[in-house]
Amino acid sequence: MLFRRLITPFAVTACVLSLAACASRGDNSQDRGLLGGVFGGGGQVSDAPEAGIGVNSFLWRSSLEVLSFMPLSEVDPFGGVIITDWYANPEIQNERFKATVYILDTRLRADALSVQLFKQVRTEAGDWADAEVDPATRIQVENAILTRARQLRIQTIQD
Repeated sequence: MLFRRLITPFAVTACVLSLAACASRGDNSQDRGLLGGVFGGGGQVSDAPEAGIGVNSFLWRSSLEVLSFMPLSEVDPFGGVIITDWYANPEIQNERFKATVYILDTRLRADALSVQLFKQVRTEAGDWADAEVDPATRIQVENAILTRARQLRIQTIQD
């Protein structure tokens, strides 16, 4: 009985202090998101991550859209990593590609994105052998992701 009387005020105090610590993040406008705070105001769009993911949401969504034709192998929205499985174009079955996307920042910036592409070609024996990927292809994929991310951000501003 004495234990129950002591633990209840302690638990309530600990919960209140935890909530107060979470709420006292300061006046960082980047953390306020789209509406400038819980009750709105400001009307600014932030590149801060949405609740639930740890990276820039525009880069994240655009990466998933651009690579949507490839099967996904691993997806980590908190670490900002997207790894696809091997994809072979039905028209060119002698080669296949795999992609890894790293989102490195919470801001929408070109240097916040890194794309790695891997290519394999089928040998005469029927095995897959690693092949070199044209560097321009990697740049084209990065540019497609960045372009789509900018479009998503503009849509958000206009809405």
